[in-house]
Order: sequence, then structure tokens, then C-alpha cells
Amino acid sequence: MRIRTFAMTVALATPLVWAGSAPAQFNLNGLSEGGKVVAHFDLSGPMTETPQNVPPLFGARPPASLKSMLARFQAAREDANVKAVVLEVESAQLGFGQIQEIRAAIRQFKAVDKPVFVHADMLTTGTYALATAASRVSITPTGDVWLTGLAGEAPYLKGMLDKMALLADFVHCGDYKTAAEPLTRTGPSPESEEMTNWLLDSLYDSLVKMIAESRDMTPDKVRQLIDEGPYSAEEARKAGLIDAVEHRQDFVAELKNRYGGSVTIDTHYGQQDELDLPSDPFGLLSKIMELLNPARKGGGKQSVAVVYVEGPIMTGAAEPSPFGPAEGAYSTTIRKALDEAAADHSVKAVVLRVDSPGGSALASEIILDASRRVADTKPLIVSMGNVAGSGGYYVTCAAGTIFADDTTITGSIGVVGGKLVTTGGWNKLGINWSSHSRGKNAMMLSSAAPFSESERERLMGYMNEIYDVFKGHVVKSRGQKLTREIDKLAGGRVYTGRQALELGLVDKMGGFDDAVKFAANKAGLGDYDVRVIPEPPNIFQLMFGGGQEDEYTRIGSQPSLFGAGSPLLESVLPLIRSLDPARADAVMATLKRLDILNREGVLMMTPWELVIE
Repeated sequence: MRIRTFAMTVALATPLVWAGSAPAQFNLNGLSEGGKVVAHFDLSGPMTETPQNVPPLFGARPPASLKSMLARFQAAREDANVKAVVLEVESAQLGFGQIQEIRAAIRQFKAVDKPVFVHADMLTTGTYALATAASRVSITPTGDVWLTGLAGEAPYLKGMLDKMALLADFVHCGDYKTAAEPLTRTGPSPESEEMTNWLLDSLYDSLVKMIAESRDMTPDKVRQLIDEGPYSAEEARKAGLIDAVEHRQDFVAELKNRYGGSVTIDTHYGQQDELDLPSDPFGLLSKIMELLNPARKGGGKQSVAVVYVEGPIMTGAAEPSPFGPAEGAYSTTIRKALDEAAADHSVKAVVLRVDSPGGSALASEIILDASRRVADTKPLIVSMGNVAGSGGYYVTCAAGTIFADDTTITGSIGVVGGKLVTTGGWNKLGINWSSHSRGKNAMMLSSAAPFSESERERLMGYMNEIYDVFKGHVVKSRGQKLTREIDKLAGGRVYTGRQALELGLVDKMGGFDDAVKFAANKAGLGDYDVRVIPEPPNIFQLMFGGGQEDEYTRIGSQPSLFGAGSPLLESVLPLIRSLDPARADAVMATLKRLDILNREGVLMMTPWELVIE
């Protein structure tokens, strides 16, 4: 007999990721080695939050983490041999929060009189906003600057479900708790429309502010330039949007002219090669044994620990593989990490880095409970990334101080619950089900039929209880800091970090490094390490086992209803992704809600998958 679990969503799943153009190779041939170094940082592709300890496989390097990139910036800033940085931003796929944090790192680099250079063939609105933080921006002749503003769109899948004869039956607490709308409507409700517009207004204001400050323009001038875009390379130069129009070889010549022919361009500056293996057999065996059984850290130098909550929040434990990190923030893994940080006397403060749209209410409560045990013994600081909504906000409620970026998406305090009714789909296949039950609500969780009125009433009572717990955590945590009554802040309303600061939902504007320094200061630390818990497993541990004796790699991922390997979408997905990858990813992320709904008891997630272009 199969027991199905009921899922309730407290919702916001919002990537807000800028998608750049196809990667361009940065050819810096002709620069000879010497004492002077120019560090070249390639920001192409997606950037994760949680660091990875896995080397390149099959010629592809895994995505860089924000922490490692910021550390490389700091190392270059403090290295007397490094005279400048060249940034590859053209194909960057970054969230708003990540753009702000990298811009802050660029400003710190320039503050010690070390310039930052950007050269690209083409820039979009998002990559241009990042590039403007540099000391000098140049574009290839006949290149483009697509500075056209922000456009947001979210998928609504009811029409697709109707064609499959499937019914999404949901209810929600709060007029702005619109997480189920992508499954129950063909377009947004008035409340969702209003919320999307206030978010885009705030994000657009932040975008304009970034460009205006970097290019020494007024906000009104930037808005005018955006409305007149896009620009050819020469038009962008005349408008003051970039500094030069030049081919790559001319850009390289400019670097050589500044720093001399002996300058070295280090394209791997600050990177560590995990597979730096000895050539002799005995040394190789020794190295493998060391990687399989690394020494346990802890009890040494004083440190600030970083624990990541990245991706949808789910119960259970993560199972990363040699081919990529585990997707999602798993409660068992994070609980054990927080308990380890609380018990380790060398850890003097903890930063909880949250980049999550939320997920399981049960998993969120487990993480919050473990966070409280940390806060009872040492400073606990939260750093919000691109998104920290619903369950992603829930887990922050034990923190003494919450940092967010201006453009962080947060809030979404509310509940939505429901189920997918599949009987119509089975009927189309010619499969009929005969059902029998005992007990008034025995069929409540069944996919056979929508909720009856009595079932819907019982469900709303249950959801209201969960909603009250959520609001209670926020009120207890934020207290007098809240500038409005909780019911006027909650109801599923979503805010940017800047709006959340004004409402008292967060305490400070700042990025990951700001949160770490604040935590160290709270703990009275001078010289300290920054330590990730749990330490990411290396390639040998992933392939052969060994190392940490916890659930980090024990529990397997559950089969996906609509994800990779699903016969339902496997045939059409490659075509959709090749034609419109950003929209395809948003649709898949929306469908993944049904996967989580199918296996989690109570969920807290943000409203929609919003594609920003």
C-alpha cells in the first residue's frame, strides 16, 4: 500500500537571474611572464552560493561560488604583485544580489588604487550594470550595449494542465500569497500584478542607481539613456556609457602599455587545483588516502563558520555527485552543520547564508530550531543572497542581525496548500480507478478528486494554524523593529531588501563579506578563519565514500515527476531549451513545485518563477 503525503506551499521561487550571451574566449597571448600580475577573473555562467570541492570533469569546470570569487578578489587586492584585474562578464548569469556583491568587491579593489578592466563583445542590461563598476569598460567595434531596462515574465501552466486533464486544487492564506497561481490560473490575479509591479519598481530604481553612481550621471539621465537604448559600440561611447571601442588585441596592447611587456595575465589567480596529484605511485596512493580520509577540522584557529541554505528547502539529507552539487537545502544536513557549529569551541560566530525561495515547512522549522541552538551560544548573523523568501525567511528568525542586498527578494510570509487532481489524465489514457474509503476525510489527500467543501474547510483551519506559527516566529524575532502590524506585512507580500529594511524585516544593507566581518566583530575576533560547515566533499569521497560520517551523502534523491528523465517532458524539453532556455528553466522550476508537493508535508515557497530580461 502506498501512503501519499499532503503538501502545503508557503511560496516564492524567484530566480531573477541575468542570462548573458554566448561565452567569448579571452585571448591574452603576447603578454610575457614577469613580476607584475594582472588577475583575470572569468564570471561566465552561473554562480553558486555553496562552495564546491570538485575538480573539472570531462573538460568542464563546475560553477564558481560567490564565496570563492570574493576570496579571490580579496587575495588580489592584498597581493602587492597584482596591479589590476580583468573581468570577463559578458556571459555572466548572476542574480541581482550577486551583482551587487561583486560590484562591492570591485569598489574595494579600486579603493587601493588597483584598476578593474572590462572588455566585451556585447553587454546586456544586467551585465552592463555589473561592468559599470569597473575602472574602464570597452566594447568591440560593431559590438552592442543592450541597455533596454527590465522586463519580467512568469509562466502560468493551467492551460497545459488542462490539456493533460489535470487539475491543481489549492487554497491560500493571505491575498498576496499567490504561489499556486502559476498552476491554477492562466494569468496573474490583481494582487499578483500589484506585487510584481512594486518589486520591479524597486529593482529598476536600484539598477538606475548602480549605473548612475558608476558613470557619474544623474538618475534621470540614466533613465533617459535606457529608454533610448540599445546602442552600438560607438553610440555607447558617445553617450558616456563605455570608455572605449576597441578590438581584443587593442585592449591587450593597452594593458601592455600600462604595465609593460613583462606583465603576466593570470587566468587562474586564486584557484586551487583539487587534483594536484604526485606522479610516483606511492605518493599517489598516499594522496588518495589523504583525500578519502581528511583530518577533521575544528578545535584549532578561531573561526567564523558559514552554513548555507541554498535552493528549495526539503527534508532529508543531500546527495551531491561528481557531476554536480545536490539541488536543494536539506534539513538533516543543515541541522547537523548548525549543531556542529554550536558545539565547536573554535567557532566563535556563525553566518547563515540564505539563497532560497523556501520549501518544506517541516524542514524550515528543523533548520530554525537548530539555528536557535547556535544563537544561544554565540552570535548568529544572517546574510541574504538573491532570494530569501517564505521558508527562506522563516529560517532567519533566530538571527540577531539580518543583512540583505538592496535587490534581495524576501518576505512572502503566508501559506498556500493544495494537491494535483490526476483523474482526468488517467481517463484520457483509458484507465479508470475504483475508490473505496472509510472516514469522512479519508480521500482528502487523494489525487482522485478536488477537495469537498468540508475538506476545504478543514484544510483552511490547518493552514491558518501554520500561518499563525509563521507570523508568531516573525513577531517574536523582529519585535519592535517591525514598522507595521504583522498582518499588513504578511499575507504573502514579497519585498526587495531595501523595502524590507524600511519595514523592519531586515536590519542592514550589505553582502556576504559585510555579514562575516560583522559576525567576527560581534565575537571580538581579530585574526580568524572563515570556515564552511559542512566542508564540501572532494571527488574521491563522492566516488568512493569515506570522510565525514553524517548524512551528507547518504540519502538519495527522489524520482522527479516532471524533471530530468521524465518521459512526460523528455522529448520536448531539448527543443524548448534550445529555442528559449530562460523560459524553459522557469517552466521547469514551476513544475518542480509539483515534485516537492508530491513528497513534502507542508511547504513555504515564494510566488512565481520570474524571468528578468
